[in-house]
Formats: sequence, structure tokens, C-alpha cells
Amino acid sequence: MSDYDVIILGSGPGGYVAAIRCAQLGLKTAIVERENLGGICLNWGCIPTKALLRSAEVFHNIKHAAAYGLAADNIRADLDAVVKRSRGVAKQLNQGVTHLMKKNKIAVHMGDGTLLGGGKLEVKGEKGSATLSAKHIIVATGARARDLPFAPADGKRVWTYRHAMVPGELPGKLLVIGSGAIGIEFASFYNDMGSEVTVVEMMDRIVPVEDADVSAFLERALAKQGMTILTGAGVEALAVTSKGVKAKLKGKDGATTEQDFSHVIVAVGIVPNTENIGLEAVGIKSERGIIAIDGMGRTNVAGIWAIGDVTPGPWLAHKASHEGVIAAEAIAQALGNKDVHPHAMDKLNIPGCTYCHPQVASVGLTEAKAKEAGYTVKSGTFPFIGNGKAIALGEPEGFIKTVFDAKTGELLGAHMVGAEVTELIQGYVVGKTLETTEAELMATVFPHPTLSEMMHESVLAAYGRALHI
Repeated sequence: MSDYDVIILGSGPGGYVAAIRCAQLGLKTAIVERENLGGICLNWGCIPTKALLRSAEVFHNIKHAAAYGLAADNIRADLDAVVKRSRGVAKQLNQGVTHLMKKNKIAVHMGDGTLLGGGKLEVKGEKGSATLSAKHIIVATGARARDLPFAPADGKRVWTYRHAMVPGELPGKLLVIGSGAIGIEFASFYNDMGSEVTVVEMMDRIVPVEDADVSAFLERALAKQGMTILTGAGVEALAVTSKGVKAKLKGKDGATTEQDFSHVIVAVGIVPNTENIGLEAVGIKSERGIIAIDGMGRTNVAGIWAIGDVTPGPWLAHKASHEGVIAAEAIAQALGNKDVHPHAMDKLNIPGCTYCHPQVASVGLTEAKAKEAGYTVKSGTFPFIGNGKAIALGEPEGFIKTVFDAKTGELLGAHMVGAEVTELIQGYVVGKTLETTEAELMATVFPHPTLSEMMHESVLAAYGRALHI
């Protein structure tokens, strides 16, 4: 007799959502967590960083109060208070997840979990060790920041995102290594707070997964805000002292220079947390720690599933949550529930959002990737400067770009940079999920005056029909 129908190892946005969906489906569910309910995203990632960035945004707006006909004198940022607010937001949401576990009657076991095979899982916690058993186990142990081999993070001068979220001091001169979402968000935060920021990216453009037009626009915008952006560049060495960091930087021309910084943030990707959880003992297939799964989250070992950052990317919280729901429903189906009908994830319908200033958001194929995939494309771009609401908000910088299959009118991708685009993108995500074409989007009435009208205009522009430019 199993203790549970399902045990979930890890309580991040993948694990805790999977647990709730399992409980909703009437399955006896437990979750095992070694640190904080809600995982990295809620406690040390997505949520607290947005609180920091909101403080930076408000500070930025106050500094430009005169542009709105307002006067604000002697303004300053209190870094400790900004960090305290961010930690308070994280704490509130951590308590929210704790409440959701109780509400859904999910058993919570705090400690380190290890797979033993045969549906068994050992939990080692403060109260000693216990062996739990379940018909199904979901691995949702997430990931951590990748260290630079020649300069591991020390929390004093060399930081990961975790250190950057609770700084003891404001960096005077900051080097950010990596320009993905995490690197660019922290670069944006510290630049707004008053640090002198340099970003180094080894690819030929920043935010390299985004459309090339978005990368180019963002690079110009960040440079205008005072950042130094080095693309096609690398960090050859870091010499860390108690007073700062001497960095040897190699530029795109191959020349190396030495520069002094007070602090360094390393944002060069993630490493899955799959060591010492028993993968090898039970024979689960993985490559470089990333667990191989099918479209429902099944591993090669019957009864063991995996979701989120321990599986192939994109490594995003909302992708993990959706995978958690898919796996929960597939488990319920396997246990005899005939009312659930899970569908495999379509990764082209997963939006990506970066909360720098200006914001970046996208879904689906970039124009270049669509062409690589063999599509004949029609693409349309509409600028923020042509939108009444954007001008009224004092946010006239940015654009929205849509990419269509010229033959069928299928929406292949959408790419945005500018104010509030992280909220706008969902309109296109719904459209893509419903397999929309340009005809339906053109026939949709968008409210005026809103930023969303630019989404309509971008579609019209792809077909030579834009009205306001």
C-alpha cells in the first residue's frame, strides 16, 4: 500500500502547481522541499526581482518628473528599504503557497529527497529520515546559477542573481556577464539605481534569443541610458580582491583590455539540480543533468516524471507550471481518470518576458527563425510613437512586430519592446494557441486609447494596411 498516489520532489512553480492539480483530481499528494515553498522563482527569482525592478522604475519616473509637469526635489534611493520591500513581497507569496498546500490537503515534507526506485523516496530532514512511497513521483528540483569556472561566486565581489537581490552595498562600477533575461534585468535595475554598468555578451547581440530588431533597439536604448554594452566579447579572467575585481575583457576585434569593477554579476545560464537525487540509481536518462522526457513529462523509468528546469528548455516558470498540470493530468489518466485529456506542450506558444527598461516580450518564431524553417513570411512593425496612449504615458519608445506565414496567414511569432509589453504579449499567445490567422486579428476590435492598438496596427502593417503611420 503506497503512502501516496503522487509525490513531488521540489515545490517551485512547477512542483507546487503540479501538486495542486493532482489534489484537484482527487489524488493523495505529497510535496518534498529542502528550502522554501515556492522554490527559487517565488523566493529568489521571478517575483522578488520584479519588486526590485518596480522600485527602480518608480525611481526612474520620479527623476523624470519634470517631463510630466511635476516637481520632485532631493530624491534618493534607499537600497536597504528597496531590498526589504522585495523580501516582504517574497515572504507574502511564500505564505500564500503554504496556505494553498493546506487548503488542498497536500502533505509537505521538509528535507532532501532521494529516489530509491520501486516508487520509494527517502526524505532527510531536521527530524531525521523517512521513506515515503507513491504510485508516481514527479521530479521538479529546478536549477541554479552556473558559476564561471575561473571565478566562482563568493557573494562579496562576484555575485549570482541571489546575491544581487540582497546587496550589502550599491556597486559603484558593475560588470554583468551575460545578457539573457536575468543579466539584462539586473543591469537595468542597478543602472537605474545609480551604478555604472557594463554588460558583456559573447554572442553578437544582447538578448540573443529575441528577434534581431528587438536586440538592436534594446541595445540602443540601454546605451542611451548610460550602459556600456560589449557584444561578441568575452571575459578571459577575473582577479578578485577585497576592494574589487580586475577583469580581462576580450573584445570582438580580438584585443584584450583590463578594467576595474567594484562587483560582478554572473548570468551565464543555469545548471539543473539533478545531482544526489538518485537518478543514476534508478536508471533515469539524462544528458548534462537535463532529464529526457516525452510530451507528458514521462521519463524512461515507469512511474517517474520530470518537469521544469530539470528538463529541456525554455527554462521559464510558466513553462514549468504548465508542464506540472500536463503531468498531473497524465498521471490521473494513468490511474483511471477518464475525464482528463492532457495535451503535450507546444513550445512555440510559450511567451518570454524580460522586465528591463524598456520591457521585452515575445512568442513564437523570430523572423529569421521563420525563414530558416522554410516559411515565406510577411512581417509588420508598428512604433510606439504612432500610438496615442503611449504618447500620453510619456512612453513613445518601442515597437511591436508580427510575423505571418505569407501562404496561410498563420501567426508565426510576435516580438515587442517598450512599456508594458510583458502584459500585452498574452493577446498574441491566446491568438497563437487558437491557431489564429491575420484575418481574425484584423477583424478584432481593439479598445481606444490603449497600447494594445499597436498589436492591431502591427498586423495591419504586415499586409500594407497600417492606419496610423
